[in-house]
Amino acid sequence: MKKLLFAVTTDLNHDQRMQRICTSLVQQGYDVELVGRQKQDSKPLVPQPYQQHRLQCRYNKGKLFYLEYMLRLYFYLNSRTYDALCAIDLDTALPVYFQAKKKRVPFVYDAHEYFPEVIEVTDRKTVKAAWTAIERFVVTRTKHAYTVTQSIADIFKRKYKTEFEVIRNVPVLWQFEPTEKAPATILYQGAVNAGRGLEPLLEAMVGLDAKLIICGTGDVFDNLIKLRSELGLEDKVELEGQVLPQDLLHITRNCRVGVMLLENKGLSYYYSLANKFFDYIHAGVPQLVIDFPEYVALNNEYKVGLLTSLNVEEIREKLNLLLTDEALYQELVANCEQAKKELNWQHEEQKLFSFYRGLWQV
Repeated sequence: MKKLLFAVTTDLNHDQRMQRICTSLVQQGYDVELVGRQKQDSKPLVPQPYQQHRLQCRYNKGKLFYLEYMLRLYFYLNSRTYDALCAIDLDTALPVYFQAKKKRVPFVYDAHEYFPEVIEVTDRKTVKAAWTAIERFVVTRTKHAYTVTQSIADIFKRKYKTEFEVIRNVPVLWQFEPTEKAPATILYQGAVNAGRGLEPLLEAMVGLDAKLIICGTGDVFDNLIKLRSELGLEDKVELEGQVLPQDLLHITRNCRVGVMLLENKGLSYYYSLANKFFDYIHAGVPQLVIDFPEYVALNNEYKVGLLTSLNVEEIREKLNLLLTDEALYQELVANCEQAKKELNWQHEEQKLFSFYRGLWQV
């Protein structure tokens, strides 16, 4: 039995992509371990069919966190035996790469995002230069790599002549009994961070006869609480904080409209394909989605929502259309039902299985 190690810096309880990947590979007969981070507010680990381990760090953010985590990860891997090591994004790549070389096993790079172009990095020249140097070092030495969109794969091919497989972040296809949607209920799920279009979304709620539910936490959570008060939206906007995936699914299926907004602050956002886009589809929830290339292409093909800019008036107008035009709404719901038959993990995991079988082929 081949033993695989995956390393992340995220909270293992909320990383749905890694939960899907690890579970699928266990079902294929691999021995899988997922290593992540112990945060100050981390809840006890939810049992999974794979091994889980959290590394506890003294520092929780900034350069010292990344340095400490890399060192702790390197030494954690040092005395353990694996058949392949996989780094998720650049913040785990160096220790995993060097341990893979030391152990003489395949190194895999899984780019969940285009790291030097994430919003926290792209406008900070020195930080961006450091991550770009790490990316160049890792990607040019990588034979086994995959990412979440074709746009990002094309960037890596153009910059580094390295081929990336595309394995999209789509949900498992489940059969659900139809549920009655709560009237005039709008949902945003995901990180509550800068650049997610949440400020114009709240502004669009002014004058809109609806309720907005926000599920997630992040660096602008407190700012949103303040903005909600300033706009007088305490009765119309609910900030739920972090919600476990199984609870989030129930909330999503009972909302009428989903929201998928981003600001064009870095190529990682611009060429993204967020899991919430597919989560709304699988829940049968039409969505208002930002008009960035990957979303435009998929919505042109499947028509599961309405496209928008970040203009507040346009957001308000199109949300109102989704809430009031029943014929349009039912058409989009039907399209979601058809789209999820193709855009699902059962299809996408076949690429994953083929990729990992190929690691040890000569």
